[in-house]
Amino acid sequence: MGFIVRVLLSAVAAMFTAYLLKPAVRVENFTTALILALVLAILNAIVKPLLVILTLPVTIITLGLFLFVINAIIILLAAKLVPGFRVDGFWWALLFSIIMAIINSVLSGLAGSN
Repeated sequence: MGFIVRVLLSAVAAMFTAYLLKPAVRVENFTTALILALVLAILNAIVKPLLVILTLPVTIITLGLFLFVINAIIILLAAKLVPGFRVDGFWWALLFSIIMAIINSVLSGLAGSN
């Protein structure tokens, strides 16, 4: 049940973040946001750990800041996989991932989920 709540909160966060970054990031509807949340959950579970391991030296040298780049790459990959979700470029993907993480944290805190 916790996974479903996290996916729903992530979908709401994606919709709100896309609204904030309106011209550069587009999520067509809530169904697209739900699919995006599921795809991001899968990519974060499978692809992100591989990227973190492969880029570990760069991540250590940059004191972890390269993880932001990895998050932006995950967002761009999700934009390729999810029809109805569009991001105009790397910097918008980076900003989208940062804002979405903040909104997701706030919503999770309000909902009382971990």
